[in-house]
Amino acid sequence: MRLLCTFLSIAYIAGIFLWADSPVVSDLAPFNPYSLLHIPLYGILTILLTFSFIPFKLKRKDPRTQRPKVPMTGLPNNSMTQLMHVRLFISGVISLIVGIADEIHQSFIPTRDASIIDVFLDGVGIVLTLFLIVQLYKKKKFLKAESSIEL
Repeated sequence: MRLLCTFLSIAYIAGIFLWADSPVVSDLAPFNPYSLLHIPLYGILTILLTFSFIPFKLKRKDPRTQRPKVPMTGLPNNSMTQLMHVRLFISGVISLIVGIADEIHQSFIPTRDASIIDVFLDGVGIVLTLFLIVQLYKKKKFLKAESSIEL
């Protein structure tokens, strides 16, 4: 799954740069007040990059014990959380670098112009997405801890 998300991330980044001079962009301009489409555009990129860096597995039950298999990582839970935060930070930085590079690229396209506001909106999309991912992770961790409590 990580390989698929990596491929989709690369294709998505290529699409951002290749469609910068596309007539589709000028057709979407009336539906994009204040360049607000930058927020979901870079939010999606951040999600793809996050799934490229953070492994995720579907839980399968062990047929002998009917318990979910827990991957053995050898790392304490706190270290796993720190590792996840580092990977989230890296995916956010890569997304921001792509946003800045896209604005620099747009400055060389005659029909487009670069804007620091667009980079700011890219950052808003990235930060919101990372915040939501962390909140979902905390909720999942809380539900997992709550379900392991025996009454």
